[in-house]
Amino acid sequence: MPSEGNLIEIKSPLNKEVIGKVKAMSKEDVDKAIEGAKEAQKSWSDTPLNERCEILYKTADILLQNQEPLIDLMIMEIAKDRKSAKSEIVRTADFIRFTADSAKNIEGESILGDSFPGGRNNKILIVNRDPVGVVLAISPFNYPVNLVASKIAPAIVSGNTVVFKPATQGALSGLYLAKVFDMAGVPVGVINTITGKGSEIGDYTVSHKDINFVNFTGSTEVGQRISKITTMKPLLMELGGKDAAIVLEDADLDLAAKNIVSGAFSYSGQRCTAVKRVLVLNKVADKLVDKVSKEIEKLTVGNPIEDSGNLDVVPLIDSKSADFVMGLIEEAKEKGATLLKGGEREGNLIRPTLLDKVTLDMRVAWEEPFGPVLPIIRVKDIEEAIKISNESEYGLQSSVFTENMNDAFYVANKLEVGTVQVNNKTERGPDHFPFLGVKNSGMGTQGIKYSIQSMTRPKAVVINLK
Repeated sequence: MPSEGNLIEIKSPLNKEVIGKVKAMSKEDVDKAIEGAKEAQKSWSDTPLNERCEILYKTADILLQNQEPLIDLMIMEIAKDRKSAKSEIVRTADFIRFTADSAKNIEGESILGDSFPGGRNNKILIVNRDPVGVVLAISPFNYPVNLVASKIAPAIVSGNTVVFKPATQGALSGLYLAKVFDMAGVPVGVINTITGKGSEIGDYTVSHKDINFVNFTGSTEVGQRISKITTMKPLLMELGGKDAAIVLEDADLDLAAKNIVSGAFSYSGQRCTAVKRVLVLNKVADKLVDKVSKEIEKLTVGNPIEDSGNLDVVPLIDSKSADFVMGLIEEAKEKGATLLKGGEREGNLIRPTLLDKVTLDMRVAWEEPFGPVLPIIRVKDIEEAIKISNESEYGLQSSVFTENMNDAFYVANKLEVGTVQVNNKTERGPDHFPFLGVKNSGMGTQGIKYSIQSMTRPKAVVINLK
């Protein structure tokens, strides 16, 4: 057993109690984990696809059979309410099963040589997909089960092995899922877990010569650093966002308000795809703001320890996060924004906050809060809404609310984002849809089929006939 000095305490954001400890691994520990993954990959890639798929199906079954203790753990570790924790686990089981189904349908191709000018019919090319090797999977705190499975399942079903590093807060839940994979029969060395401070082993791990692929979800700051220190290493990254909901004059304002509030405040806005600002045309701004304000009043706010029901707004993951959000709110108020709802803080719990008449010189108009604050920015026309949206350093998703599909497609085609939602909140999924960000919101494309393709590479074999 490691000594107390080599352990990191995991404290609950709900009551500050220590709920577990993980090892602060050294570079030598990382070397052993990567070495084990590299060695195991040789035999794992030779394991028939149908056998790898059966292990995934069994993993999904075991996960659902053991969900109650994991739900309790997620509540304490990341302050997620019971309903949301259960939903994440069910969604993860579905993801794992669908990944196995999709892997069976990934096809190669054959190409005849004479299809190219001057080519001859005595050449036939067969293209298969080979695993990339050892995949480093780095997950965030906010979805410590789903965003782990979304990396591990496509990787291992494709014949790769995985070195998995969870965020420190969320590590206990992530390690629980890793144990479920183990219970399902994943061979030793196929999934290897490492824990510790990113400041001590992060750079070493991502730049390790035997890591063949990095799959990361987290902040843009860390993602940019990974991009700078890795050389000739493929990356798949989901980073930050400043997702805008654009509301046009002919929008169904009731629909828009419900989606905006749900998208902005679910899990206290601690989601990359949360609605983080509203760009509304002046003509309907007053009506929309009134409807949004009334929807906010319906939100449930509290501590999951004290309330076992469905909570929309819960304490933020730590005091640093709460300090940051409150700083954005106070700066906006000082510069003239109108505080319509919220703005109060109790510990790390910030009540859902609505800021109207936000201007472009305010930080809350541009910075990602990762908290329960929604700025309303009033614009004169569609072009101004598009311009402000595209001036963001981020490009994850946007929403456009309108009854005119010509306008919807016009806005969608102009926006510099990975996905545009028409008459819906910004959100991830269903999980077989492509999911990606542009600019500082990420690299590569996720989604079950797309993740499998990202973590495999074409292998071309040319048959030369006599």
